[in-house]
Amino acid sequence: MSTPNDTPRAHLAQLVRELAVVRGEVTLASGLTSDFYVDMRRATLHHAAAPLIGHVMLDMLEEAGFGAGEIDAVGGLTMGADPVATAILHAAASRGLDVDAFVVRKEAKGHGMRRRVEGPDVAGRRVVVLEDTSTTGGSPLTAIEALREAGAEVAAVAVVVDRDTGAREAIESAAGVPYLAALGLADLGLD
Repeated sequence: MSTPNDTPRAHLAQLVRELAVVRGEVTLASGLTSDFYVDMRRATLHHAAAPLIGHVMLDMLEEAGFGAGEIDAVGGLTMGADPVATAILHAAASRGLDVDAFVVRKEAKGHGMRRRVEGPDVAGRRVVVLEDTSTTGGSPLTAIEALREAGAEVAAVAVVVDRDTGAREAIESAAGVPYLAALGLADLGLD
């Protein structure tokens, strides 16, 4: 149980451990198998964890030089990034800061505006790509490609939980942007 003296990051780690860590063999989206699964939607869509995710992620971005004023918007490939982006948008707004959110579709809609990146226009804007958790970095890399095609300047990738399975290396080498993680496996007792 958390105490009033817990840091927001420590409290978030506790909530993710309680809500999102599922033990047992599972095949990940990457095709790899693991003896645990971090089902982040159980945290990113939870009434207590979601607002905390927004503040912890916003603090991390600010400390790394990617806060409001340095970046214009946050988001990533739907669906994992969507609640994280919304949480950051709300955390920033609660502090009087301007940070927009966006959603990157897996493919452009076949009707309407036929956009692949939804939300305020990202062309000419500096953005951070988000993900709830990443194994190989595939989803953030897909989002980076779509954002660059839409004219955005991708400044960094930020994830709530890094599984330490190569995503950082893949993103930093393939996309040439920094990779930030609020929590690692050690924070969740999974190392």
